[in-house]
Amino acid sequence: MAGVSGSEHKEPINEQEVAAKYGSIRAEMNQIYSKITELEMEVSEHSLVINAIQPLDPTRRCYRMIGGVLVERTIKEVLPAVQQNKEGIEVVIARLNEALERKKKELTDFETKYKIRIRKNDVESVDDNSKKEGSAQGVLVGPANA
Repeated sequence: MAGVSGSEHKEPINEQEVAAKYGSIRAEMNQIYSKITELEMEVSEHSLVINAIQPLDPTRRCYRMIGGVLVERTIKEVLPAVQQNKEGIEVVIARLNEALERKKKELTDFETKYKIRIRKNDVESVDDNSKKEGSAQGVLVGPANA
């Protein structure tokens, strides 16, 4: 049984495996980033709804989408539910941020262990040349008397 647990944490032995593992860690980080961004957008939408209906009369009719079905309720029924949903999303965002920090640490540990460095100089020199050439884009200069 000890042999099984050792094979679960198999270390990459060649460059391709190291690169694949590094790429998968970065892909997981990107997924977490995109999910955090998506949930932050939902929190802002919930905030807009809360700010829009909070000053209104609590007995006023309100419609809410639940599982693809539009349901008629009152503001006093809907407002606490929307606030609770917003708080729940914020808790999930906090957990995702913690997971993201763990992934960042895992990535830096992996980079130091395998001495991985990203070549940024080659990419920056190409970008600098294109910026210099296209810096005057969008400016049209014609004859003054035209």
